[in-house]
Formats: sequence, structure tokens, C-alpha cells
Amino acid sequence: MQPRRYTIEAFLFILFLFSTVVFGSRLFGQEWQKPDEKYKNAYKEYLDAACPIEENNIEHFVYFAKDRQSLKDHPLLSHPMFKGAQIMYTWKELEPQKDRYDFSSIIEDYLYLEKHNKKLFIQLQDATFNPKYIAIPSYLLTDTYGGGATIQYNDGYEGEGWVAKRWNKQVRERFALLIEALGATLDGKIEGINLQETAIGVNTETDTSFSEEAYLSGLKANMVALKKAFPTSTTMIYANFMPGEWLPYDDKGYLRSIYVYGETIGVGLGAPDLMITRKGQLNHALALMHEGDYTVPVGIAVQDGNYIGKTGADQDYDETHEKGKGSRSNIVPLLHAFAKDFLKVKYMFWTNQEPYFREDVLPCFSSSD
Repeated sequence: MQPRRYTIEAFLFILFLFSTVVFGSRLFGQEWQKPDEKYKNAYKEYLDAACPIEENNIEHFVYFAKDRQSLKDHPLLSHPMFKGAQIMYTWKELEPQKDRYDFSSIIEDYLYLEKHNKKLFIQLQDATFNPKYIAIPSYLLTDTYGGGATIQYNDGYEGEGWVAKRWNKQVRERFALLIEALGATLDGKIEGINLQETAIGVNTETDTSFSEEAYLSGLKANMVALKKAFPTSTTMIYANFMPGEWLPYDDKGYLRSIYVYGETIGVGLGAPDLMITRKGQLNHALALMHEGDYTVPVGIAVQDGNYIGKTGADQDYDETHEKGKGSRSNIVPLLHAFAKDFLKVKYMFWTNQEPYFREDVLPCFSSSD
């Protein structure tokens, strides 16, 4: 019977400690909160945000992804509150053959926007989210460059796209040469340029050449190359998640390191997907933006699905059931207020997703005229 008595006493002691922590904290006016729920209610401070959105120090751009044609005669061209367009260009289209660069699409868009007194912000694509497409030049897909790219997998172990081997030195050197050529042509002319998101669906099991440490080093090398090539235009990296860690519990310092490094070398810090109620985003990029005191520009992108509180990668995201104007709330003023006061961003990139852009974004911005 002796062991049983000790077991009961141990249980009662643990229960006592738990009660002391929980009820004691409440007694002194402090509600105990799980670390991963630190910012879960932050958005509630901005629920009273409403249209019109007043002009402030945020630079607003419309994000077109690769849909360059939609730029023609777009409402942003005559709208005073939108500074310009953010357009994605793939490494493959900019370097169709080794050492032969073709920036004609960028120049065309730059000149078109300049004619309307608007600016261009480039998103440089080396990763895709469709397993049918690879964003890097075909000459890199050889043994010389370790295959050049590797497939990305989602949580269900299904291929969902490709990413350049940013951790491979030879691949990275070629990427730096592309960035150098872009800078020689465009620095000081375009508003800015950003690298794609740091989140990738790769690990040592899916690609034996990959390592978390090499990936972190590769990202930092790309940041250095970007800043060196573009000393005048804004430079930015979308640092949202890092493979091998999950904040706040499994924190290896990878993502935090990117934010510290960006501030140190003068590269801006941004992220895709302004998800103000989702713990994943709140505990990673949004937390680091909120908690940091940065001199470099900070930016946030409102991307596909964000207008209804989802991302384009969500398994349950079905646009056919979400587009009805009468069945949704316009959260544009809430997103803007959160980005302005909680994140303190300099740049916001609003995706040109219909019908949300014309029905939700434009009315909120235009009614202040």
C-alpha cells in the first residue's frame, strides 16, 4: 500500500502546483495564457476600423503576381493612394539561356507605370506552387548544380511545387549574377525588389543535399547579393517560416536570425499572407514584425484568400463558395489598421483578386477622395 500512497500524494502535489499557477495568476489579475496564443486577440483592438482609409505613411501597391496583362488600364493607374504595382518575374524568363538576360518584360512594365507616374516593385521568383512548373533556367537542372531545383511537399506529402536549391553554392552564385545584372539596369528606377518567401516544403528526407543550416546561410547570401546590387531601391525578403522550426515552442533561431540580419545589412523584411487570427502567421512573421524596432522597411502582402481570412494553400479554400458579396464582411479596413498600428509596416501589397479588389479594396480607398 505504501507505493500507492506516494502516488496519490504526488498527484495532489502536482494538482496543488497547477492550481497555484492558474488561480494565483488570476488572483493577481493575470490570466494565464499559452505562449502560442500570445497575440490571438490582438486583432480585436482594430475591429472598429472602417472605411474610408485615410492617407498615411504606408506605401500601397497592387500585387498582380504573373498576371502582367491585368495591369493595362487598371484603376490603380489613376488612383492617388496606390503608388504602383508589384509584379512577379521568374528567374527562368529573365535568364532564358546561361548568361543571356532578357529584362524586356520588366522594362515594358516599368515604362508603362512610369507613364502614369506609378512605380514598379519586383518580386523575383525562384520557387513555384505547382508541380508542373519550375521557375529556374533549364541549364541549372544538371549535375553541375546538384539538379538545380527540388520538389516541395505539403503536409500530406504531396508535391506542390519546386524551389531552387538556395543552399547550393553553385546555384546561389548564378542567382547572384542575375541579381547583379538586374541591379545594373534597374537600381534607382524601380521602387523595390523582394525575394520570395523563406518557407519551403523541403527537408533532409525529401532532399539529401538539404540542411537547415546551409539553407539559412544561403538565404543570407542572397540577401547580401540583393543589397549589393540594389543600394538605392528598396530591397526586401519575405521571411515567414523556416524549415526545421515552429515558433514559439521549437525555436532554433533561424527566422529570428533572418530578421536580425536584414536589419543589420539594410534589407527590408516582409511576408506574404496577412492572417490576423491564425496562430501560425501570428507566432512567426507577424510577431517578429510587431516586436522588432526596425530601421529597414517592413512590408506585408494581402494575397489570394486573405480578403476572406484564408490563404490560397488552405485545403478548405473554395472561391466558388466565398465570392458572394452579401455573404461576406469587408475586412479591408481591419487588415489595414492591423498592418499600420500592430505591424507598423511601410509597404502593403494588395492582391488584385476579384471580386474583392474592386468590391472591397477600391471602395475603402476611393471614398476618402
